[in-house]
Amino acid sequence: VALILFSSLTETVGDTFQAHFADLQSLLLKCLQDETSTRVRVAALKAVGSFLEFTSAGADVVKFREFIPSILKVSRQCLENGEEDVAAIAFEIFDELVESPAPLGDSVGSIVQFSLEVCSSQKLESNTRHQAIQLISWLAKYKASALKKNKLVVPILQVMCPLLAEAAEGDEDSDLASDRAAAEVIDTMAVNLPKLVFPPILEFASLSIQQVSPKYREASATALGVVSEGCFELMKDKMEPILHIVLGALRDQEQMVRGAASFALGQFAEYLQPEITSHYEIVLPCILNALDDSSDEVKEKSYYALAAFCENMGEEILPFLDPLMGRLLAALQNSPRHLQETCMSAIGSVATAAEQAFVPYAERVLELMKIFMVLTNDEDLCSRARATELVGIVAMAVGRMRMEPILPAFIEAAISGFSLEFSELREYTHGFFSNVAEMMGDGFAQYLPHVVPLAFSSCNLDDGSAVDIDDSDDDENLNGFGGISSDEDAHDEPRVRNISIRTGVLDEKAAATQAIGLFALHTKSSYAPYLEESLKILMKHCGYFHEDVRLQAITSLKHMLTAAQAVYQGHNEGPAKAREVLDMVMKICIKTMNDDDDKEVVAQACLNVADIIKDCGYMAIEPYMHELVSATLLLLQEKSACQQAESDSDDDDASHDEVLMDAVSDLLPAYAKSMGPHFGPVFAQLFEPLMKFARALRPPQDRTMVVACLAEVAQEMGAPIGSYVDNVMSLVLKELASSEATNRRNAAFCVGELCKNGGEATVKYPC
Repeated sequence: VALILFSSLTETVGDTFQAHFADLQSLLLKCLQDETSTRVRVAALKAVGSFLEFTSAGADVVKFREFIPSILKVSRQCLENGEEDVAAIAFEIFDELVESPAPLGDSVGSIVQFSLEVCSSQKLESNTRHQAIQLISWLAKYKASALKKNKLVVPILQVMCPLLAEAAEGDEDSDLASDRAAAEVIDTMAVNLPKLVFPPILEFASLSIQQVSPKYREASATALGVVSEGCFELMKDKMEPILHIVLGALRDQEQMVRGAASFALGQFAEYLQPEITSHYEIVLPCILNALDDSSDEVKEKSYYALAAFCENMGEEILPFLDPLMGRLLAALQNSPRHLQETCMSAIGSVATAAEQAFVPYAERVLELMKIFMVLTNDEDLCSRARATELVGIVAMAVGRMRMEPILPAFIEAAISGFSLEFSELREYTHGFFSNVAEMMGDGFAQYLPHVVPLAFSSCNLDDGSAVDIDDSDDDENLNGFGGISSDEDAHDEPRVRNISIRTGVLDEKAAATQAIGLFALHTKSSYAPYLEESLKILMKHCGYFHEDVRLQAITSLKHMLTAAQAVYQGHNEGPAKAREVLDMVMKICIKTMNDDDDKEVVAQACLNVADIIKDCGYMAIEPYMHELVSATLLLLQEKSACQQAESDSDDDDASHDEVLMDAVSDLLPAYAKSMGPHFGPVFAQLFEPLMKFARALRPPQDRTMVVACLAEVAQEMGAPIGSYVDNVMSLVLKELASSEATNRRNAAFCVGELCKNGGEATVKYPC
C-alpha cells in the first residue's frame, strides 16, 4: 500500500522526493528484491517507473542502473505468470534510461538479452513484443556505441532478420507487426553502425533468397532495401551480388517477394547513386517487366523504383524511352487513382532524364494532364497535385518555345486549385510555378501579380504545431535556430528543441518559400514590387523551427540578393539599398553557419557565401571576413552547432556529413580567389584543421575533398602555397595512385597547381 501511495504521489509532488533520492533508492531496491511477496515486487516496479519520470539529472539516472537486475528478474516472473501489462512497465523504465544521455554501462547487455527474449517469443501479445523491439531501436539510435562496445550488433541482427520473415496475424495492427518493427530496427542500426550491420545482412539475404519459404525470400530483398540508406558506401562495392539477389526476387513466383524486390530497387535508386545507374542495362528491363505485373502492389512499387532510377539517368535512357512511355501512357489511362499518381512521378523522372528527346511524348502527356488538373472531388486532389507537378517538369524538359503558347491554360487551372483548400495541391502548385519561372525566365514576369500573392499567403500560414520550447536566453545552449511564430521577429523568439515533424502545411510553406526565391532569381528587376515583403518573410523563415523551411529560406535569400542588385542598378540610392540587402544576407548566413543545428542548412549558407564572394568580390565581403573565417574554422574543427547534434553513432572514421564538408571546403578557394596572395595568413589558420580530413583512416571522399581544395587554393593564392608543399606533396602523390578515378583526377590537378605556384619547393619531387 505504501508503494502504491508513493506512485500516486509522484504524479503531483514528484519533485519533492528528489531531495530524498538516496533513502528512497535503497528502499525501492529492497522492495524489488522482496522474495516473500510478488505484489510488493510489482508495486516496487511501478514505483520505480513513476519516480524515474521525475529524475532528470544524469548522476541520478546513472544510479538507476543498480535497479536493472532486479527489474529484469521481476519482469521475467511477471511474463511467466501472464502479467504482460506489468512487464511492460519495465520497457517504459528502460526507454527512459536509454533516452537519457547518462551511460548504461555493462547493463546494456542484460537489457538487450531480455528484449531479444521477449520479441522472439510468439506466445506473447504483439504489443509486448513491439515494446521490446522498439527498445532495441532506441538503443540503436541513442546508445549505438554501447551496442558496438558490447558486441551486441550481431546477436540483435540474428533475431531481427528472422523476424522480417514472420507472418503477421490476420487481425494484427500493422503498426505492431513484428516484421515491420524489425525492419525499423535494422534501418536505424544501419544508419548508426553501417560497418557492423552490412556483412551479416548480406549473409542473411544471400542464404534467405534460397529458402523454400516465400516469407524468407521476401525478407532477403526487404533487408537489402532497408539498409541501403545507412550502408550505401559499403553496398556500392557489392552491387553485383546484391543485384543478383534482388533482380532474382523480382522474377519470383510469389507476389510478396516481387513486391519486396521492387521496394528494394526503389531504395537502391535513391541511395546507391551513381553506381546503381551504371547497371541500367540489366536493371531497367527488369523494372519494365515488373510494370506489367498482375499485382497492383508490385506495379506501384515498380513505378516508384522507375521514378527514382530514371531521375539520375541522362542519355542512357534513350534506348528505353519508347517502350517505357508506351507502358506509362497506357497505365496512366487505365489504372486506379493511386497507381496513376505513382505513374505520373515516373513519367516526370523520364522527362527529366530524356530532356528534348521527350518532345514526341509531351503533347499526349499534357493533354492527359489537362483532364487531371480540373478534378475537384476530394479523392482526386492528390492526382491533381501530381498532374500539376508533372506539367512543370515536362515544361522544363521541352523548353520555352514549345510551352509558352499553351501555358496560359495550365497557369489558370493551377491558380484555380488554390480555392480547393488542399495543402498538398498548393504545395505542388508552388513547385509548378517555380519550374515555369525557370523555364520562362524574364517572360514569367507577366504572371507575378497572380502567383506571388499565393506564395505569400502560403508562407504566412499558421501551421499551429505543438512543439517543445526552450525559453533559455543562453545562446550556447541552443539546439535550434530561431523560433516558431510567423508573426514575430524570428531572432527574438524562444528556440525549439529537438523537433522533427512533418505536416502538409509545413511542406506547403517550404515550397512557397522556395518559389519566391526562384521568382526573384529568374525575373530579377521585374520582381521589384515584391522584394521588400519577400525579404521580411525570408528573414522570419531563416529562424523557422523546421529545417526544410529554413533550407529554402536561406537558399532564397541569395536569390533575393541577385534580384536586389538588378532592381537597384542605375538608381541614385541603388548602391546603398543593395548594400543593405547584402548586409542582411551576410549576417544571416554567418549566424546560420554558427548557430543552425541542421547540416544541410549550414551547407547552403556556406554555398551562399562562396557564391556571393565570387559575384561581388572581396571589397563587398571584407567587413565580414573576420566572422567568416571564425565560422569556417569552427566548421573545419567540427565544433559548430550542427556538428554537436550527432547521434551516438559509429565513429570509426569520425563520420560527418559529406555535403556539409564539401560546402565548407568550397569556401577556402572562394576566399583565395577574392584575396589572392593576401589569403596566406588566413589559410595558415585553416590549414591544419583542413588536413585532419586527409588522414589515412579517413574515407577516400574525404581525402579527395582536401586535395581538390588544396589545388584550387594553390591556383588562386599563388606563391604563398610554396610554404605548404612539403606538408601536402606526399598526400597528393599517394592520391595519384588511388583506386578511385575521382581521387586520381583531383590529385593530378593538385600536382600541376603545386608545381606551377609552389616554386623551388616542388623541384625535389618526382612528379
